[in-house]
Amino acid sequence: MTQRWMLLAALLALGFGWGSTQPLGKLATSTGHPPFGLIFWQLVICVVVLGGITLARGRGMPLHRRAMVFYVVVAFLGTLIPNATFYISVARLPAGIMSILISMVPLLAFPLALALGMDRFSLARLGGLVLGLCGVALIALPEASLPDPAMVAFLPLAVVGPLFYAMEGTFVQKFGTAGMDPIQAMFGASVVGLVLVTPVMLVLGQWINPAPPWGLAEGALVLSSAMHGLLYAGYVALAARAGAVFASQCSYLVTASGVVWAMILLGERFSPFVWAAMGVMLLGLLLVQPRARAAPAGPDGTGLKIPN
Repeated sequence: MTQRWMLLAALLALGFGWGSTQPLGKLATSTGHPPFGLIFWQLVICVVVLGGITLARGRGMPLHRRAMVFYVVVAFLGTLIPNATFYISVARLPAGIMSILISMVPLLAFPLALALGMDRFSLARLGGLVLGLCGVALIALPEASLPDPAMVAFLPLAVVGPLFYAMEGTFVQKFGTAGMDPIQAMFGASVVGLVLVTPVMLVLGQWINPAPPWGLAEGALVLSSAMHGLLYAGYVALAARAGAVFASQCSYLVTASGVVWAMILLGERFSPFVWAAMGVMLLGLLLVQPRARAAPAGPDGTGLKIPN
C-alpha cells in the first residue's frame, strides 16, 4: 500500500511539474527573446542536466551510425521545429491554450501509426481523434473563446508542435532508440540539437547574451529547461517501475495542471468554450491511451522504450 501511494505521488509530481513548463515558457518569451536563442540555451541546460545524469550512471554517448541517425531525427522532430513553433505561438497565445493543445500529441499519433501499419483500426480511438478535433474547433470557432479573436491565426502554428511530437513518437516506436536507454538517447539528441541550432541562431542574429542582469524571463527559461531534464529522468524511472500505462496517465495531469499553473502564474482566465474544449480533448485522450503492452510514451508523446 505504501509503495502504491509513493508511485501515485511521483505521478502527481511529474504531471504538475511538467504542466508548469508551459507558462514558464511564456514567461521566457515575455521580454521578446527570439525563439532560436531560447532553444539554444534550453539545449545547453538540457545537455548539462542529462549529461550529468548520464555520467553519474557510468554511461556514455554512443556514436555509431544508428545512434547518430536517431539523434538527428529526434533533434529535428522533437526539439528544433516544435520548440520554435512553441515559442512563437506561446508569445501570442495564452499558456493555458498551449497546455490544452499539447494533448493533441497522442491523438495525432494514432492516424500516423495507422498509416504506417503500426496499429490496428479502432472505432474508439478514431472517436478520440474526432473529439480532439472538436476540442480545437471549440477554441478556434467561437468569437468569445479567445481573449483576442486575432489569436486564432496562431492556432495552426501552435498545432505544428504536437504534430511533430507525434511524428517523433511514431519514429521511435517504429525504429527504437538504437540500443540506448532513454536518458542516453535524449542526451545525445540534445547534443546534436545544440550543434544544429547554433549556426541557425547566429545566422538569424538571435543570440541571447547570458551576462547579468537576469530577470524573470531568464529565470523561467533556466527553471523550465532544468525541470524538463529532471522530470524526464523521473518519468523514465516511473515507467520502468510502474509500467507504461500507469506512467502515461501523466498526460492528463500535464494538460490540467498547465491550465491551473497558467491561472496561478499568469493570471489567465478562460471562457466556457475553452473549459469545454479541455474536457472534450481529455476524453479523446482517454480513448487513444496506449494498451497495456504498448511502448512507454512520454507526456509529450515520445515513445522511448524502457530497457528490461
